[in-house]
Amino acid sequence: MKIDAAPQAHVERAFAPLNNEAAVHAFPAPASLSRELDNANPAAAGIVSPARTPRIAKMFTTASVDMWMRAVHSFLISASLTDVSPIWASVTGYYSSHYTVRSIAHLLGFFQMFKRHKIVRLELQGGHFVCSFNPKTERDHEHFFYWKVVKANPLFAGDPFFTQNKGDDSDVAHRNRANYADHLPQFPVFRPLDAGAVKGCIERISEIEFEVPPQVARYPDVQSVQIIAYHRLVRFRDLVDTIIGTGNRFWKVHRNPPWARDFMDFQLTEEPILRSEYTL
Repeated sequence: MKIDAAPQAHVERAFAPLNNEAAVHAFPAPASLSRELDNANPAAAGIVSPARTPRIAKMFTTASVDMWMRAVHSFLISASLTDVSPIWASVTGYYSSHYTVRSIAHLLGFFQMFKRHKIVRLELQGGHFVCSFNPKTERDHEHFFYWKVVKANPLFAGDPFFTQNKGDDSDVAHRNRANYADHLPQFPVFRPLDAGAVKGCIERISEIEFEVPPQVARYPDVQSVQIIAYHRLVRFRDLVDTIIGTGNRFWKVHRNPPWARDFMDFQLTEEPILRSEYTL
């Protein structure tokens, strides 16, 4: 993956303030970004006061990393349910992917205001962040919008692990079938995995070469859903590592969540063509 100057500068500038404080205290209170944007929300479409943008930019960054950790946690849940519940392994596998996509969207400066029906865009212009608010359309459903803006970005436009979210033959189709289809009487005997089994499951996923997206006709193709989710969350981690390295105090701590260390090392196996074209 080639990293253009604009997104690199954006990410570097957004992470910089987080290098000046203790990482364990850097996350603000729950829903802080939503409240900050709500308070800054102009009456009509427009640009927020420049005085508020440094605080907003910092929250975009912490929200992005928080959302990525949500993806990692969801992936662990999916792995633990692999042999216990194809339904919930599919649902949590998809949500791991969605949280990663949303984390990338926040990292690149996009956020949806659910109650206000607006889309917030944070952009670096002339060395300063500019925050604009625009109306949300009926087609800007969260699970479409975040995937669309990530796929449209040059960083991910050619990456086969990032797609539009159209609800067809993909991991979202597995989530949709597991959530909404009738008559899915596929309930194995309930035997929860132990920690060793979860770790072994993730190791197998990390070593399987990607072939084709999961087809809904093959439901439950849980392994493919998990492979895609794993590749996506590793992509986010590699992207931030490549741009800011591991010297940033905040990212150095949170790039390897302590509750995930016993289960995953964020390594993966890829086809040679994927490594040559998309390795950061």
